[in-house]
Amino acid sequence: MAELLKPLRGGFQRRFGCGWFIREFLSGHGPEGSPRINPVKGAPQADIKFEYKEALYRAMARDRADREISDLVKAGVDVSSEEAVEIERKHYRRIPAKTTRMRYHSFMSYFNKLKMLGWVEATGETEPSTFQDSYPAAPPRVYYRLTEKGKAAADREWSNPLLALYPQFSLEGYFRGKRNEGRRR
Repeated sequence: MAELLKPLRGGFQRRFGCGWFIREFLSGHGPEGSPRINPVKGAPQADIKFEYKEALYRAMARDRADREISDLVKAGVDVSSEEAVEIERKHYRRIPAKTTRMRYHSFMSYFNKLKMLGWVEATGETEPSTFQDSYPAAPPRVYYRLTEKGKAAADREWSNPLLALYPQFSLEGYFRGKRNEGRRR
């Protein structure tokens, strides 16, 4: 029997998913080379999004560098560890800023679903935002942490919080409806 080709986590476009990263980051594990934070203190949404995109860039650069190094080794070139690091840096610098597709609004929407599920909560700690320098009435940066409910949620729920929030819907039914909608036009 043929086994389906599927990634372990993240999806085909990304090496790891946003939900997995948020959970690991707020747990203080420092996933994919991101800094370790204090899980009790938490982190602001903007910092979480920034670290997620940086981790995606590092993972993409590592994948591309591994592919190039593999090709060099197959061609008989001996690659030192310093050269391998430089190849990875070269690939990191070449990644366009909009490659990973998640824009700030998309991240805020995703994070809002996590708040609605009760998986993340505000810690009560805030700090002034840079935007407040020009516009004092702007809201401050709010720190968020993982809740016990969020820690107990399954990987499947974290990978698609929309389905966890609205279990009466399924992806199969949604996409089937979208396909049929396109045929009716």
